Amino acid sequence: MSKLKEYFYTDWEAMTASDWVGLVITVVVFLLMVALYVYVLRPKNREKLESQRFIPMDDD
Repeated sequence: MSKLKEYFYTDWEAMTASDWVGLVITVVVFLLMVALYVYVLRPKNREKLESQRFIPMDDD
């Protein structure tokens, strides 16, 4: 277990501004993707999303 802890050790004080920006962007994008997957795969939203399924192929 010690090797695993050492492998994932992070020196938070040594992180630069670019590191923090990248970390924040990564976490925000991950949370947005999880929220989008939950929204799309929820059975309650199926009819609303299925009704818009062929919008790109509709000729007006």
